[in-house]
Amino acid sequence: MAVYFYGCVTLDGYLAAGDHSLDWLYETGSEEETGYREFYSRMDVTLMGRRTFRELERAGDPGAVYPDTENYVFTHGVLSCPGFTAVSGDPAEFVKGLGPDRNIWVVGGNTILAPLLDRDLVDCLIVQTAPVLLGAGVPLFAQGEALRRFRLEEVKKYGQFAELVCVRERT
Repeated sequence: MAVYFYGCVTLDGYLAAGDHSLDWLYETGSEEETGYREFYSRMDVTLMGRRTFRELERAGDPGAVYPDTENYVFTHGVLSCPGFTAVSGDPAEFVKGLGPDRNIWVVGGNTILAPLLDRDLVDCLIVQTAPVLLGAGVPLFAQGEALRRFRLEEVKKYGQFAELVCVRERT
């Protein structure tokens, strides 16, 4: 099992604007300008929170965005979207229950990422940075995480995005 975070933040570290919208991202570039498709082709499972899922719904058909993965949304509500399963509880325990030999992508949201970091379950952070300053919004990291060391594996430039690929250091 390998757990990945793959996502884009602003220069000031925000995943989304205060209203959870990603307009700043859509206005900066497109997925064709990144390594997204190659990354997605290696994933088996996606995990996201309800707010990330709502943004997918706002942008169009969520099922068309993630057609080849098992897709789980952490929510206390009910989902009526084919291809997505509502789950609740501790994200770390859920991930452990997915079993070995699965590539798991944490799509967005520090409420999913933070517990996985806290339990040392994140193997790779692939963080793209867009040349945008929001000033406020939803931060990538919740600041509750303990010290975690990652090793910088690669730096890439895709259009207006700079991408850092960082792999967890094993001790």
